[in-house]
Order: sequence, then structure tokens, then C-alpha cells
Amino acid sequence: MLEYDSEKVAQAVADAVSPDNFKTPNGLSVKTARKGKTVVTQIMFEGKFPTFVATVDDLLFCVSTAERALHVARVLET
Repeated sequence: MLEYDSEKVAQAVADAVSPDNFKTPNGLSVKTARKGKTVVTQIMFEGKFPTFVATVDDLLFCVSTAERALHVARVLET
């Protein structure tokens, strides 16, 4: 669960990682949604632990990339 300053930012981050909701191998389900100013991701997994760790790592990388892009967009906006 990640919390942001606004619902708009939370929605942008959720939208940025939402393709991960669909591109998953068998035994893995990733669902991300915005709830108010919060982004919640649910990961359901059956398989080898390293695959789970890699999935979480990929998700956090995507979130970090989205946050940096939003930061740059705000800087350019001003």
C-alpha cells in the first residue's frame, strides 16, 4: 500500500502499473487499484519464491519510475 498527497497522483501511479494486472504468467495474479489517495496492490502467487521476489521488485521499479515521471512533469509545469 502506497499513500500519496492527492487522488490524482495516486490514480496516475495506479494507471502506470495497471498493465501488470494483465501480463502475468500462470500461477501469478497482480491487481493494482486506487482507493482514495492510496494505491493498493494485491499479489496472489503459487510457485517458486524467487519468482515472487522478482515480481515485487519489478512492481516497485515501475512505481518508482512513475513517481519520478510525475515529479519531472510537475517541475516542467512550473
